[in-house]
Amino acid sequence: MRITIEGASAEFERKLLDLVAEHRHELIVTADTEWTVERAERYLRSLPAGARRFAEMVVVDGEGYIDADQLRSVLGKLNGPTVALSRAIPRGVREGWWPEGTSAPITAVYDPDNPSWQKAIAYEMTSENVPVFRAAIAQLATAKAAAVSLGLSPGGPGKTSAVWAPDEEQP
Repeated sequence: MRITIEGASAEFERKLLDLVAEHRHELIVTADTEWTVERAERYLRSLPAGARRFAEMVVVDGEGYIDADQLRSVLGKLNGPTVALSRAIPRGVREGWWPEGTSAPITAVYDPDNPSWQKAIAYEMTSENVPVFRAAIAQLATAKAAAVSLGLSPGGPGKTSAVWAPDEEQP
């Protein structure tokens, strides 16, 4: 039997996956681990500012591949952003934002001629994920512009705050 479910809520997906987990010995289950615009936007929103800028540089400036030195020249040390990027994947699984087995969208590239411990020489994203993340970045920019036009200061999910207050209380 093959079942395809599209457009389900996150709650439905979680409950269904819990049921499947109960019967895992009887089933062969594959989850959709591909990046979607919605998942990419959630991933980007979950990152601190430096890590989000890092991701934007890989996607927009580098079109999927950017030299680590270029990132370092803008962001400084890359330890903080790379740790944040790596922690976002398991956090997303734990929160139910994407399924177990979803791969990190950005990976380090090391010098193949020097396999010992070293700094990354670049960071890359698969060509399939670049347009997905580009669309997510565009959606974030649109949301930010809309919030700013309303006098709001966007700060991420649950962090947007008003910078104005109504003159009169409404009944």
